[in-house]
Amino acid sequence: MAKYLLLKHYRGAPEAVNPVPMDRWTPQEVQDHLQYMADFAARLESSGEFVDSQALSSEGTFVRYDGEGRPPVTDGPFAETKDVIAGWMVIDVDTYERALELAGELSAAPGAGGKPIHEWLELRPFMGTAHTVTE
Repeated sequence: MAKYLLLKHYRGAPEAVNPVPMDRWTPQEVQDHLQYMADFAARLESSGEFVDSQALSSEGTFVRYDGEGRPPVTDGPFAETKDVIAGWMVIDVDTYERALELAGELSAAPGAGGKPIHEWLELRPFMGTAHTVTE
């Protein structure tokens, strides 16, 4: 089995088919989306392929070690992950093809109007996990 990260982006990926931002969805549309994600994770949990998933808040801060004393903290001017990464899911699957299949299914989560988002997800293997792309 190999672990893969399915990374959900706020922006930076090609535009989704249903690109209405989540902050413009109705409360029911948000609930339907979250339920789809929960049901998807539960199904993968029962098959042994689910590891973890988290949605991220839009808050965040850059911090670095700067020697003794308080570390410097800034809210920019960097391209910050809080503006880019919406959340993630970690899966543990037998093949790269299975990871692709699950990423494609997850991208169909409903969005505005109850229609699938068809969002682009970034699929990344954990370090040390090799796969071969033949395209």
